[in-house]
Amino acid sequence: MLSYQHAYHAGNPADLHKHMALAELLGMMTQKTRGISYAETHAGRGLYDLASPEALKTGEAAGGVARIVVDPATPYGRALGLARDLRGQAAYPGSPLIARLLLRPQDRLTLMELHPGEHVALRAALAGDGVAIHRRDGYAGLLGLAPLLPRKGLVLVDPSYEVKSEYETAAEFTRHLVLRWPQASVMIWYPVLAAERHADLIGGLAPLPHLRHEVVFCEAPARGMTGSGLLLVNAPHGAGRIFERVLAQGAGVFAGPTRVGT
Repeated sequence: MLSYQHAYHAGNPADLHKHMALAELLGMMTQKTRGISYAETHAGRGLYDLASPEALKTGEAAGGVARIVVDPATPYGRALGLARDLRGQAAYPGSPLIARLLLRPQDRLTLMELHPGEHVALRAALAGDGVAIHRRDGYAGLLGLAPLLPRKGLVLVDPSYEVKSEYETAAEFTRHLVLRWPQASVMIWYPVLAAERHADLIGGLAPLPHLRHEVVFCEAPARGMTGSGLLLVNAPHGAGRIFERVLAQGAGVFAGPTRVGT
């Protein structure tokens, strides 16, 4: 489906959970000089304007990034600060731009975005050396390209889950990807809902080694998404420690973890 527009939700609590964890993970994976490949299945537009009509209509950033004091010494704080220096104080970097700002010349980005308007915006925000941007289905596209070079890699799987079968699809994709590209770590975001639809995703990943981290939101709505979840498959050594730093940075937005472990 091509109806989802993340501009309405940029900077909300789920974004903070996902983006802080991503930034911490990239910071850890780039400590060595060896290059890495970073890829996304559902990249979005990469850069958002929190003063846009879409963002103001929902006001979701007010309960997310606007509620915290971002530490510029953290990887997330560095990326957010750089984005605002480049594009103004209302700028909010999506995951592709966070990666672009934190990665190095020896690293490579491969981004998939099928929505025509989002794809055009993504190219405007990120096109350049070391970045390959494809307008195609992210699952089929990355499976067709894997393994990427450099072989050490990180893949973010971040669909909208508008279709209930997306949970099973994301798990199936991940199983196939790690067979083709065993040097890749895969981080999958999912919403925490009362219906617990993510059980299909977690069950589908049961054969693979993974870490799981869920948070609840301080101002959880009565209906809809009450928390955010991340699954990290083929996690780099020591990656579990990043979640403690995420909780510390998101104090005031995250009430605490509901699940930490495998």
